[in-house]
This record gives sequence, C-alpha cells and structure tokens, in this order.
Amino acid sequence: MNVVLPIIENDSPGNDVPPFSQRMRSGGERFLRRELTELQINLGKLCNQTCTHCHVDAGPTKRRENMAADVAERIMSLAAETPSLKTIDLTGGAPEMNPCFPEMVKTFRAAGLRVIDRCNLTILSEPGYDWLAPFLAEQGVDVVASLPCYLEENVDSQRGNGVFERSIAGLQRLNELGYAHARESDSDLRLDLVYNPTGPHLPPDQAKLEVDYRRELRRRYGIKFNSLLAITNIPIRRYAQYLRKKGIYDDYLRLLVDAFNPAAVAGVMCRSLLSIGWDGRIYDCDFNQMVELSIESPTVWTIDSLDQFVGRPIAMADHCYGCTAGAGSSCSGSLV
Repeated sequence: MNVVLPIIENDSPGNDVPPFSQRMRSGGERFLRRELTELQINLGKLCNQTCTHCHVDAGPTKRRENMAADVAERIMSLAAETPSLKTIDLTGGAPEMNPCFPEMVKTFRAAGLRVIDRCNLTILSEPGYDWLAPFLAEQGVDVVASLPCYLEENVDSQRGNGVFERSIAGLQRLNELGYAHARESDSDLRLDLVYNPTGPHLPPDQAKLEVDYRRELRRRYGIKFNSLLAITNIPIRRYAQYLRKKGIYDDYLRLLVDAFNPAAVAGVMCRSLLSIGWDGRIYDCDFNQMVELSIESPTVWTIDSLDQFVGRPIAMADHCYGCTAGAGSSCSGSLV
C-alpha cells in the first residue's frame, strides 16, 4: 500500500508566537524523515505515579488506554521486516505494567536490537514487580531512568512523596545487578538518567549537570550511572495544564521560541524515529502522539511497511519549539 502523506500545518498559537512550520520554511528547511533507525513504542498510559511534568497524562487509573496483544504482535512483525532499525524504545506510562512488555523485550532482543526501557524506577519496588529488575538485566535491556534531581525535596515536589527514596533504592538495585558496573562510559548494562527541569525553564548545560549528578549520587548513595540526559519539558497535556493554571503558559512558550537554535534542527529525534501508540496509531514522535497530531492518521493495520515513512514530511506544531530550544532536546538528551 502506498500511503500519500501531504504536508500538514497544525499551528494555532493564539498569540504572537510564529508557527514552527513557518520558522522551518523561513530557514529553507524541508522537515522530512531522513532514515528510520529507532522505533518508540508507547505501551499505554497506565502508571504507578502521577507526575506534574508528565506529557502523557499517565497515572494509576489509566487502565483502558493500554496496548492489546494483537497490536503488539503486529508491531513486532513490522519491526522484523525493517532492517534499518537499530533501537526499540519502550515507554508509557510505566511500560512494564503492560502484559505485552516481557514478550516484546524478548522478541526484540532475540533479533539483535537494542532495547531501551523508559523506567520510572519506583516500579521496581511496586508489589508484584520483584521480577522486573533481574529480567531487565538478564535480557540486556538498557535502562533510561527518570530522576529529575539528586535532591529529595525537588523530586518529591514534582513526582510525589516518597518517590525519591524509592528511586534511589531502584538505582542501587540496578547497580547490584551489574548496571553501570564497568567503566561508566562503556558498560554492557547501560543505565542513563533523565533530568527534567522542576520549573518553567530550560535545562542547564547537560555536561556540567552530569558532573554534579555523578558526584552527589556517588557521595550520598554510592550510585553509578552512564550518562545524564537533559530533556526539556514539552508544553502539552498535563504540563500545559500546569503552566496555564500558573498563568505562565504563554511565557514558557515564548521562552522556547526565543531560545530556538537552528543547529538543533538536524538532530531532532523525529528525523530518524517513528512513534507508535498503544492503540496502533503511528506518529512522528511521542509528543505528536500525545496531542494526536498526525498526517493521514496511519495505523499499524493500514500500512505494509515502516520503511514507507522514510523521506516523508513530519507533522509540526508549537510544541516542536521544545525540541529546538537552547541545546536542543530529544529522548536521548541534548542535541548540540
């Protein structure tokens, strides 16, 4: 099947912010997917936490919005026929709470693909999940773990009381199982941490912040990790609601626009990634998925191959400024 994907413009800022698509045109940039090396799969919105910065609106009550077995099987089939894929990024919610998680991990690892688990760390100590940490280690899954600060007060204010203490325990457990056990720059079991700003500002310099994280986590808790990924909070869904409630949504968007960095455009994740939702719908990135911004609304059932998205235009909206502000931001941290 040949799916025709026309250029989409979905910018409606309602203020003096220039639409992102207009910014791209003015720079002479055609916003196309250049390759497909990474598949990000959102297994659902079910999560054991409710965080203020969450762009997914995930939480303990989101039981219906979760991937079914037939969707998971179709995704695994499509991935098996896509030789350019190198990485599978499993996210949520808490992706580990979906029953399809173990099978998907085993299938993708058996195919020689790198598998990333976007782990909130507290799931490791959730009742009924004592199997999870050993399973991740046995399967050689890379863990990307949320830890927005190395200070308890800051983490708990963003993610809930007691989250910091349980996160530290989760990191120590992963270290015990061999994560970040070799040289911290080259471990077989990779453990990366994610920093999200606790306020409406851009992340600081990722490299300098990593030094602080490494020093404080080792000194206070004996924790080792590989890299720190600094990710900008994207003004959509729950975080947008938070900003509007505080009366600072327009100010935050203006901050992102004013910090636009053309050098970050080439490296944004949507140039080499596809995002698939729990219901099988296909998007250009996880953020577009959360606001249901798509071109032609393709699904895993209406396409023959993932390769057909290479060389195709990418849907854009105001939240794209979050990925191109300052040092740039992607699911792999700063871009420049």
